Amino acid sequence: MLSAAVLAVLLCGAVLLTGARPATLALCWAAGAAVVLAQVDLAVHRLPDRVTLPAGAVCAAALLADAALLGTWPALLRALLAAAATGGVALLTALAAPSGLGLGDVKLLALLGLVLGWAGWGVLLAGVLLGLLAGAAVSLVLVAARRAGWRTALPFGPPLLLGAVLALLVEGPLP
Repeated sequence: MLSAAVLAVLLCGAVLLTGARPATLALCWAAGAAVVLAQVDLAVHRLPDRVTLPAGAVCAAALLADAALLGTWPALLRALLAAAATGGVALLTALAAPSGLGLGDVKLLALLGLVLGWAGWGVLLAGVLLGLLAGAAVSLVLVAARRAGWRTALPFGPPLLLGAVLALLVEGPLP
């Protein structure tokens, strides 16, 4: 029930942010994937490829359609560069510290780079920063409450997704 309510709010938010255009499909699909990914990551500490990879493909296709129909080529280019940069930095981080960041997190960050990058570089940076801050806050609260230790593995997907939603919310309607 809660996941359906969250999805409904995210879908309404996607429509309010973008209006009736192909890019709305990208945000709506990303919203559906976000709900599934958050639930799975909280339950089993995994971000499955069968959700992240199709979400990336659908979002890229929707943004390409948006560019073809509405001429938003600069936004598409920025989105693709942001996905590559965010995914690349995340991959390097995962390779340097495999216990800190998993490959599912890398793919999620690439997806978020695509969607947030389409909205703008500032939105991307805010979304990642807010996600990192949310993850740190949750970790500190769990350690302070003695529900986790300093080395306890915690799911990183939900805080990243929360950061992305907050960044888009702060940005407001997109052109």
